[in-house]
Amino acid sequence: MLLEDMLLDFGCDVVGPAARLATALEMAEGESFDVAILDVNVAGEPIYPVAETIAKRALPLIFSTGYGGAGIREPFRDRPVVQKPFSQADLKRTLISAIRTARG
Repeated sequence: MLLEDMLLDFGCDVVGPAARLATALEMAEGESFDVAILDVNVAGEPIYPVAETIAKRALPLIFSTGYGGAGIREPFRDRPVVQKPFSQADLKRTLISAIRTARG
């Protein structure tokens, strides 16, 4: 199941997806959202400029990667990761945790 479909099943409103880094950056700067799920690699480019923008907005973010937490660069290693392939239950658990942590 695609990530977007999983999120829709949870009742989320989905902004995206973005197939290019420039599009993701525009969305991170200008769209309204509560949490971001970022693939570490978008069309061969690392997603970290987008992560930095989201972090500056103080919004929670989750990384999606096949490399696990070890593949995440500093200063983002403390952020939640869903490792591909992930189940709908894994995603839901990580999403809820990220939102709760952000709300304090």
